[in-house]
Amino acid sequence: MFRTALRNVLAHKARLLMTVLAVTLGVAFVSGTLVFTDTLSKALSGQSAKSYEGVAVSVSSYGTARDENGVKEGDPGISQQVLDKVKAVKGVDTVSGRVSGFAGVGDENGKLIGTGWANQGTNYAPVKDGKDPRYAFTEGGGPASAGQIALDRETARKGAYKVGDKVRVATNGPVKEYTLTGVFTTDDGQVNAGGSMVLFDTPTAQALYLQPGFYRELSVSAKPGASADQLLADIKPLLGKNATAKTGAELAAEQAKAIEQQMSGMSTGLLIFAGISLFVGIFLIYNTFTMLVAQRTKELALLRAVGAARGQVIRSVLAEAGVVGVVSATIGLVSGIGLAIGMRGLMETAFDAKMPAGDLVVAPGTVVAAVLIGVVVTMIAALLPAWRTGRIPPVAAMGSAHLPATGKSLVLRNVFGGVLGLLGAGVTFLGVSQGSDGRYTVAAGGFFLMLGLIVLLPLLSKPVIAAVRPLLSRLFGVPGKLAAQNAVRNPRRTAVTAASLAIGLTLVTAMSVIGVSMGKAVDRMSTDKLKADYKVSMSGGIGSLDKSVAETLAKAPGIKAVSPQTAGYLKINDTFKSASGVNPATIGQLLNVEVVGGDLAALGRGEVAVAEKTARSAGLSAGSTVDVGYEDGTKAKLKVGAVYKDLDGLLSPYVLDDKVLSAHSEEPYIPEVYVKVAAGESKAGEKAVVDALGNNPAITVASRQDMRNEMGGLVNTALNIMYGLLGMALIISVLGVVNTLAMSVFERTQEIGMLRAVGLDRGRVKNMIRLESVVISLFGAVLGVAVGGFLAWAGGKTFSKSVPGYELVLPFDRIGVFVLLAAVVGVLAAMWPARSAARLNMLTAIKTE
Repeated sequence: MFRTALRNVLAHKARLLMTVLAVTLGVAFVSGTLVFTDTLSKALSGQSAKSYEGVAVSVSSYGTARDENGVKEGDPGISQQVLDKVKAVKGVDTVSGRVSGFAGVGDENGKLIGTGWANQGTNYAPVKDGKDPRYAFTEGGGPASAGQIALDRETARKGAYKVGDKVRVATNGPVKEYTLTGVFTTDDGQVNAGGSMVLFDTPTAQALYLQPGFYRELSVSAKPGASADQLLADIKPLLGKNATAKTGAELAAEQAKAIEQQMSGMSTGLLIFAGISLFVGIFLIYNTFTMLVAQRTKELALLRAVGAARGQVIRSVLAEAGVVGVVSATIGLVSGIGLAIGMRGLMETAFDAKMPAGDLVVAPGTVVAAVLIGVVVTMIAALLPAWRTGRIPPVAAMGSAHLPATGKSLVLRNVFGGVLGLLGAGVTFLGVSQGSDGRYTVAAGGFFLMLGLIVLLPLLSKPVIAAVRPLLSRLFGVPGKLAAQNAVRNPRRTAVTAASLAIGLTLVTAMSVIGVSMGKAVDRMSTDKLKADYKVSMSGGIGSLDKSVAETLAKAPGIKAVSPQTAGYLKINDTFKSASGVNPATIGQLLNVEVVGGDLAALGRGEVAVAEKTARSAGLSAGSTVDVGYEDGTKAKLKVGAVYKDLDGLLSPYVLDDKVLSAHSEEPYIPEVYVKVAAGESKAGEKAVVDALGNNPAITVASRQDMRNEMGGLVNTALNIMYGLLGMALIISVLGVVNTLAMSVFERTQEIGMLRAVGLDRGRVKNMIRLESVVISLFGAVLGVAVGGFLAWAGGKTFSKSVPGYELVLPFDRIGVFVLLAAVVGVLAAMWPARSAARLNMLTAIKTE
């Protein structure tokens, strides 16, 4: 029977081609993801381990802390005295102190080089022979005094800097000019991720990032024969309570584990989309084997007639599926390895991320997973068609009649589908009622709803397609009428073919509706609530601006209003609440603050403004008092001077005068400063702000449109990634339509020959096949769009409260494009089957059984 199965595969290899492609694509996605993440994880772990080479013990300091009364405890870092004590420990060879923070380098046009969050500055710490073992210099040497720096090779190349050049460098304050003394290479992960590194001499770095005479960490190397564990035990007693020490081996292991977790998250995300592709592929495989079994009814009945048992016939069909699965898995694994190599190149070119060097990792688990997925998915999809072969009686060998679905099976299917659909809808509505806690419930409801839809598709196909039959007849005549009839002749086949498109478009539509709705909410926030012309922040949006930024802007010509947005917290009823520090005199000119009680001017009198929802839940109103605790432990009783409508994303629930909030914070955290200029939002206005800040490459000046693009761009980027990943599922859907039509043409060879004999010319035969394909595609698309819109509404309800101004927006233009693309898919998918049908010799076709 296995030889029979193998001969059948070879005999029907053309019909199984699309099935092989579908499984291959899914397996390639899975294996490519596993190979890429395994390779990247090993390379990053190797890079991390290399950075700890020669480090016996690493000491880190958390800096000063405050107790419950706000009293400072501990030093700001590791003092020079502690470093000297560590250096004197028996077995210690060298000790280098490190301190680091943000540093941005500008190119010749003043633009920041590298990714903002990964741009860093640190100190050059020579320990032996005047060299720092962390850096290998290709030109010049390390900085030896204030006013000197060294740059990593990639940053120097991008900025066209050479040793001796003047380089403008910014931290979180004003730009300063330094002399370049050297260019180096490094294995630092942030630099390889597209960032930059600036080396200062130690006193300069300490003054910039911590405090003179203190370090954030120490790297200790051991003398030959000294034990790292013993050194650790000897060093720990020398440290203060806010410092910790670990061996280099421990840190390397922790870093490797963290990398593994990060890669696991990335892998899981990609594998979800691979799973969707394979799920869609199941319908194609099921349809293919269903049609193959139906077309080979006489052949299979003959096998039964000559003595083959039911189990043998079933196993022969499953063996065919197994062969297809093994071939697909093998091709998919090889393709996946190529995909992983391509993903690596994409990361380096598209995202400007230098990937760490390392060998390609094809783990045994990846090979096993690829084979198992390819074979198991194919076998599962072919299981039901194979089981049906066991029901073919030997008497069927006397004719070519197929086994139609019984009325009982269709009734059971419709009942089961109805129950699943109702269950899915019920669970979805339950998730909506749960609010922000119901996201996973909505996802589960959506899954059951889609399953119910798939099961009910045969029932839905007849009325839906019947509704468009008159239109097809009127517009396209006989080919249109025949196409509509063919589309519902076998409801199960039509349903399975349409299901793959329905699944893909359900997901795409849901994501599009949510993405567009989020974008509109962001747009409303930037237009309705923001009156400032510009927002000033650190490049990359990470880190705090220096307090001098707001002071400088307030004094600059052409600038009307400035307010910092200082982020802090208040302790209220033993709970920490976020607070914003603003300029009371100008905040009303920069944000559209709608006061519902009291007066915003009360901020200038040292009173607090509270957001409406927070005030309602805390039982506060204008004139109330509230007991607060500040960051430094100071306690106060504040009067509520104003209650305002919530400005989520722009103001915290509690707002104070910036002078009051900052007075209780040693280092105020200022993520942004809002600015309004006399020239308005224009090139002249932007130039006034940029010039006032000294054309600082580390600072971004964003207009309101820039803010819209920045926030909306994140949504669009996420959507584009989703579209790309779901594209695999849609490609498999197209293959399914092609395969179904091609096999349907083969099945209807005699019928097409008769149509040609009675006068249907080749052109109208082609139109008939094309229209049938378009009808099936649009059927799946319309249902997918409808379910996707419903799930988008449900999903939006679960996070609408956390996104200010969120309202459901139906992007009819995008939905129209999706439906149009489905029609185009139908036309393209029908090209080969239509051409094959039109080229049939009518006499030969009539004689075909």
